Formats: sequence, C-alpha cells, structure tokens
Amino acid sequence: MQEVVTNIQEFLTAHGIPDWLVVFIISVLPVLECRLGMFTAIVLLKMNPFVGFIISFLGNILPIPFILLLINWIFEILKKVPVINKLVFWLEEKTLKKRDKIDKYGVWGLLLFVAIPLPGTGGWTGALLASLLHLDRKKSFGVICVGVFIAGLIITILSLIFGAVVF
Repeated sequence: MQEVVTNIQEFLTAHGIPDWLVVFIISVLPVLECRLGMFTAIVLLKMNPFVGFIISFLGNILPIPFILLLINWIFEILKKVPVINKLVFWLEEKTLKKRDKIDKYGVWGLLLFVAIPLPGTGGWTGALLASLLHLDRKKSFGVICVGVFIAGLIITILSLIFGAVVF
C-alpha cells in the first residue's frame, strides 16, 4: 500500500499540486482515507503533524454525508445496469458481512469499526454499512467523525514513532 500512496503522491506533486492538497486528495479516496493521508503528510511530505491531521481528517469526512444520504439510491439505480449490478451486489454482501459488530454493540460497534485502523474499515465502509443497515444518519455521521478522528490520531502517533516501518 505504501508504494501505491507514494506513486499517487509523486504523480500529484509532479503536476504542481501543493502538499496540503495531495494529503486532502489521498484522504478523500476510499481505502486510503485519513490513514494513508496522515502517512503521506508526516512520512512522505514531512508536514507539520497537526496541519496534516486536520487536512486528512477533513478530507476523510467530506464524502461521508454523501454516502449516508445517497448510496442506497445510487445502488438501486446501479443494480439495474447489467454490467455493474454484480459489483454492487458483491459490495453490499461484503459490507454486510461486517454487520455483526453493529448488531451486537450498536453505535459503539460502528465507532470501533471506523476507529480501529485495519484494512476494510474506516469512514467510507462505516458510512456504507450504516446506510445499508438504515441507521440514523445524523447519529451515524457523528459516530463516524469521532471514529475517523480516533483512527487519525492512532495513525499520527504510529507515523511519528515508526514512520515507514509501520506501513
């Protein structure tokens, strides 16, 4: 994953994109999110960790309201498209396999799911899961923001202590 992020960062930087925007773009992207945005800010770009944290946090939460509000509607439309519908059904199935934490612990499960920086977790997946389970949008958004904040703090600390070794 480090190589992917390094390639994205080098590509954007080579095209004159300022460092803060590189971190923001990486943080907005699914899978990469603030975890790799923080890594990029601290390890690759040597940014001030506080500034990098704020930028990556904001980038990570930007798509969350749109996912919470629109993803079910978008999925219903895409399920009618023969080539894409298999991907949508696969994504729904894969995401709903992670519902046990939410079913068992409710909002605390969603918080833990987003906050613990492991592959397949994070703001995007948490918002998708909350939407597919028809959880309260406002409450889910707040919980996901707190989870992204905690994940960002964890990655910030790990990046400062270990740098590239962690990733």
